[in-house]
Amino acid sequence: MGNSIYHINKGINKSIEFKGLKAQYIWYFGGGIVVLMILFSMMYFIGLPSFMSLGIIGIAGTVMAVKIYKLSHKYGEHGMMKELAKRQLPTVVKTQSRRMYKMAK
Repeated sequence: MGNSIYHINKGINKSIEFKGLKAQYIWYFGGGIVVLMILFSMMYFIGLPSFMSLGIIGIAGTVMAVKIYKLSHKYGEHGMMKELAKRQLPTVVKTQSRRMYKMAK
């Protein structure tokens, strides 16, 4: 039995990446796994058959993983936050008076 040493070198000013997931998507994936485990335990306590519960969790987990990887590849490290911020910008600014544009002397 030999000791294994793993070196993590992400580079200077680079975001963390784990198996293709970047930055916050690692946290989203971990949160999804926790939710799936809670869902499985709830189905187990309700009394659903184990194979049915595993099938439901397997399908939901696959869909979740595909969605999160797709978001990670589409938006990257900061892209989703930028997209959400862009949606909050108003398209038109209306004013009823010109008073705010006049210079006060």
